[in-house]
Amino acid sequence: MIELVLLRHGKAENFNVEGDFSRNLVEKGREQARRAARNLKGAGLLPDIVLTSPLIRARQTADEFCLAAEIPGAVIQGWLASGMSPQTAMTELSAFRDFKRIAIVGHEPDFSLLVEWILGVTGGGVELKKGAIACLRITPPQRFGSLVYLVPPKLAGEVEL
Repeated sequence: MIELVLLRHGKAENFNVEGDFSRNLVEKGREQARRAARNLKGAGLLPDIVLTSPLIRARQTADEFCLAAEIPGAVIQGWLASGMSPQTAMTELSAFRDFKRIAIVGHEPDFSLLVEWILGVTGGGVELKKGAIACLRITPPQRFGSLVYLVPPKLAGEVEL
């Protein structure tokens, strides 16, 4: 069993002519990532490894998170790019079963769909805002798991986990 920490990328620039893949974080997004790191570090819940989407805003979120948490940098994983399916996530996460706690940095609606799929929720209802952190207990590649916490970005620096 592993704890899967989901960190949605922080607030980024609006769409630009260079396309969705090249959007940078704005300062608020960088602070969201640092706040998430401080919160998890303070609670003793830092991940053993951080995996990130190759999109710039996700990589920058992962970089800020790892620097603030004082842990090794993130490993880029193509399967975390925008458009990831829950089934793909669980299959890919099987390769990381030796880690107790894994953080993934990625996108919506991918993360909401993953949480709903793992919890067996139908019809939506889960949303991870930019900078939100969530944690699930899972046993890849098995589908079902449990929600440990979901912290919206506005509370990420104010609650104890």
